[in-house]
Amino acid sequence: MDATLLHTQELEINLGPQHPSTHGVLRVVLKLDGERIVSARPVIGYLHRGCEKLGECRSYPQVVVYTDRMDYVAAFAGNLTYIEAVERLCGIEAPPRAQYMRVVLAELQRIASHLLWLGTHALDLGAMSVFLYCFREREMILDLFESYCGARLTLNAVRVGGQLNDFPEGWVEECRKFCEILPAAVQEYETLLSVNRIWVERTKGVGVISAADAIDWGLSGPPLRGSGVDYDVRKAMPYAAYAEMDFDVPLGTHGDTYDRYLIRMEEMRQSRRVILQALDRLPGGDVRAKVPKRLRPPAGGEVYHVTEGPRGEQGVYLVSDGSDTAWRCRFRSPCFVNLQALPELAKGHLVADIVALIGTIDIVLGCVDR
Repeated sequence: MDATLLHTQELEINLGPQHPSTHGVLRVVLKLDGERIVSARPVIGYLHRGCEKLGECRSYPQVVVYTDRMDYVAAFAGNLTYIEAVERLCGIEAPPRAQYMRVVLAELQRIASHLLWLGTHALDLGAMSVFLYCFREREMILDLFESYCGARLTLNAVRVGGQLNDFPEGWVEECRKFCEILPAAVQEYETLLSVNRIWVERTKGVGVISAADAIDWGLSGPPLRGSGVDYDVRKAMPYAAYAEMDFDVPLGTHGDTYDRYLIRMEEMRQSRRVILQALDRLPGGDVRAKVPKRLRPPAGGEVYHVTEGPRGEQGVYLVSDGSDTAWRCRFRSPCFVNLQALPELAKGHLVADIVALIGTIDIVLGCVDR
């Protein structure tokens, strides 16, 4: 009788795929002992659309539109990675003005992505006001995107050999105005969160990743730098005009959710610093080089190109067979790689912490599933 009364059983439940805090159609199979997580198994693929195979049956310029829809929160970052890979494969170099424009737009996209992350992450942990504040500044960036290329989310703004268009009249001045107000806005977010007792208790010591584990898992972006690993593609392998930019790479010390929050906050300040440098040095001239109407890279050409997206190292691997479509097109997703840390991070934490852990990795399921 006593043995029956004291018998306990682990409970297996699904978090998602229809859940607001999984930031997309992510399903996590949780095994629980009470409220304590015994294991967490991510189940992905609900948003798989075959982007890589589409990249092998469309001409090189036609694939750009698919890169918008992978990490749709940072569309320009995906555009840039793919286009620069094609340019390397074809031996094409964009004009200097286009290179600087790419830096400006990429850093605006980084800030916009981090603002969305901060707002939703704070909302997941119970801080609703921060969500509204973040979208206030993010809308200003989306207005800049719209005035440049007519789109706000899926930009499709990069072309092989340069940019779609030059900055319209008055755009640079509006961008500077945004840069003027950003420091006060970031300080406002930090005032609301950094010493907030609930925020600190929900993030400090939660989801600790050591530097060695972060490297072993292949993490990149804020999850890697939050563990103190000094690696940023913009510094390690500069692309576009980043070799001409002076900026710092923020690093964490504890590798927890709180450190990764601080990393992204400082990255927004550094992005502003890069934008202002690029605008100050913006050269004149054309924004697009002359390229053939049909791109046919040499047969046997092979390239792997990486950039530093808001979520980490984005990569594109292309192999040419001499036709106007790639023989092999492969996308390295930072979200997919970073998500593999979730099972280890979640062990031993409470059910409520899984929301904080998914948020601190900052995944986009379009980027995970591709």
